[in-house]
Amino acid sequence: MKLFFHKVFHWEYWPFQIVYVPIYFLWAYYAIKAKTIFFFNTSNPTMRNGGFFMDSKIEIYNLIPKQFYPKTQFIKENLTFDEVKKILFQSEINFPFMAKPDIGLRGSAVKKIDSLADLQSYHSKADFDFLLQDLIPYQNEVGIFYVRYPQEKNGRITGIVAKEFLIVEGDGRSSMETLIKANPRFALQMKALRKEYGNQLTSILPKGEKRNLVPYGNHARGAKFLDYSPLISPELTKVIDDMCLQIDGFYFGRMDVMYNSWEELLQGKNFAIVELNGSASEPTHIYDPKHSLFFAWKELARHITYMFEISIENHKRGHAYLPHKIGMEQYRLHRKQSQKIVNF
Repeated sequence: MKLFFHKVFHWEYWPFQIVYVPIYFLWAYYAIKAKTIFFFNTSNPTMRNGGFFMDSKIEIYNLIPKQFYPKTQFIKENLTFDEVKKILFQSEINFPFMAKPDIGLRGSAVKKIDSLADLQSYHSKADFDFLLQDLIPYQNEVGIFYVRYPQEKNGRITGIVAKEFLIVEGDGRSSMETLIKANPRFALQMKALRKEYGNQLTSILPKGEKRNLVPYGNHARGAKFLDYSPLISPELTKVIDDMCLQIDGFYFGRMDVMYNSWEELLQGKNFAIVELNGSASEPTHIYDPKHSLFFAWKELARHITYMFEISIENHKRGHAYLPHKIGMEQYRLHRKQSQKIVNF
């Protein structure tokens, strides 16, 4: 009951469909103006479906200069495990590394791989294409929302979210499970954590020892999001803009960036893109617990307006909207793919 009321009184945990109710009306208005519900397709012309659904991570990584993201390998689901091992060894990706679906869903089926046994287990369960990716050696992560109109030479940062990982700190007496349950945000992830860690959660951490149980900053997996938008500066904007201008056809979306220190990030040093998301991107700084639902609606409306205006301009420049029949087929494929990943 405690967790139930925690979710009720914190809108950040409400179902997506409820939070977005007012936004659906804005979307309908823009769809009428564009004469298609699939106007988002032209927001990022080089991404499949504009990066809204059925967008392949490996296709997006291939748009990004290699110096900006970790070593990554694509694995087809029908490969034998011997073929997977061969790809891994040739890639020079070292243990531990991350495995994640090529077409993902809010952090589902993302797993840290510590051994060949872990990789074999992941491969045997995955009925989808997936990626192997080097761990990024930096401890800090932010999500940076970037917008550039096609007629503009330079873009802008419209929001920054920082992420606190699901980390427990030992007291020398309590089990990890007890430490998790003490934090409602963490306790909501107990089912997934039990599935991943099993009996390890009964172990007691020494006093002061910290354990990162979910080593990636995803809100749906227990990370706390903090609005760092006040840190937007000309220096940071230049670093991000210089990089994004090298990504062909990218105008609207959020990149998850890991970095060593803020000072180095402002100098364009020691950072890497974890993922680049297209037109389905949320301005995730709205999920800072200090923000109201009205603030979230305002920010969502602002960013969907950016996407609509960029899409319209790219359409004027010759980029075609997604035909309705194909768009509906892609949507059905997205639903099917999402179910596979959720059931992983």
